[in-house]
Amino acid sequence: MQKLIFRTKQQLGKAAAKAAAEKIENAIKTKGSANIILATGASQFEILAELVNAEGIDWSNVTMFHLDEYIGLSPDHPASFRKYIKERFVSKIGSLKAVHFVNGSAADPQAECDRLNQIIADHPIDLALVGIGENGHLAFNDPPADFDTDQPYIIVNLDQRCRKQQLGEGWFKSLEDVPTQAISMGIRQIIKSSCIIASVPDRRKARAVKDALEGPVTNACPASILQNHPNCTIFLDRDSASLLSKQSSRGADQ
Repeated sequence: MQKLIFRTKQQLGKAAAKAAAEKIENAIKTKGSANIILATGASQFEILAELVNAEGIDWSNVTMFHLDEYIGLSPDHPASFRKYIKERFVSKIGSLKAVHFVNGSAADPQAECDRLNQIIADHPIDLALVGIGENGHLAFNDPPADFDTDQPYIIVNLDQRCRKQQLGEGWFKSLEDVPTQAISMGIRQIIKSSCIIASVPDRRKARAVKDALEGPVTNACPASILQNHPNCTIFLDRDSASLLSKQSSRGADQ
């Protein structure tokens, strides 16, 4: 079941971060710790900027995983998701209980998946922060995504539209520079999260949002799987929600 929240682009990050902070605090109060998944990319700039300033969270009781990483990309590359998370989150909030990065530079990517799969098996996820790609992907699960695998992390091929999105957002100088493979958290692992908060700004995401929220649940639009999650809140701005035919007034802009 989805809950749609409509905000201006300026308000979206703050609202999503507030909701995320409440979920993290509740998990710590309830069981003494929280396990979270963080996403990267342009859609997450504002939410992470707000989340690192959230008051009342004891980050020393929080274990963090992240969704995906390019295969073969140096951790110092501007597009590295490890670099992104370190600079925008980890370096700003002090000590976490644990941080589990995806090492896309590993000599054996499958061995890296196996390593992470063993770790996350012991860490039920309380909160996943995600976005939706222009091609409807969830993490780097491009269409047609694998809805069947139970492996938490998998090796995926990146399609042309996904790679063009990364180029268009300014992470790479040319399409040829964008890697063709990544290690990604699988669809079923993401859906296991107790709570999912999706932040999706910008008009370029409008078609993917409509397909994900109003179309059939299909691996041709991987994010459509969010329709089946019992505790998923999706934050949209006017542009990303512009093609929706059933816009809820709940939490809408005034």
